[in-house]
Amino acid sequence: MKTVLTRTELQTVVDDYLATWTKQRPEEIARHHAVDGVAESPIYATLRGRTAIEEAARSFFTSFPDATQEIEATVIDPPHVAVFTRVNATHVNEFFGLPGTGRHIEFRNARLLRINDDGLIVHERRIYDFTGLLVQIGVLRAKPGKP
Repeated sequence: MKTVLTRTELQTVVDDYLATWTKQRPEEIARHHAVDGVAESPIYATLRGRTAIEEAARSFFTSFPDATQEIEATVIDPPHVAVFTRVNATHVNEFFGLPGTGRHIEFRNARLLRINDDGLIVHERRIYDFTGLLVQIGVLRAKPGKP
């Protein structure tokens, strides 16, 4: 019987996973997930399985090909890992039906990961200000609130 991965092992898994995002490698991103893994995302809804996860990552990098992320914090409580990042990118290609605008976006992202004993992500929940992202690229308009 296997035991839950140690904090050090989980940190290694997460570091490698985030590196695949930094390198923009959708196939490798998907391979970090269990075959039947689930990723919940405000942009792409609930993704089930590696193929869906890979296609969503590829779509994101097509819309935002210069996307970068900065890791701000990682919290590990086996078998869970919470990762907080800041994403910067330029909207270059179609996103939600809107052609590339050339607008810069920045948003903070929180990911809650549950990782199995084999070092694969079985569930990922991504949390970020999706409305703010849509305002930044011009899909939505927002008026500042009154004091």
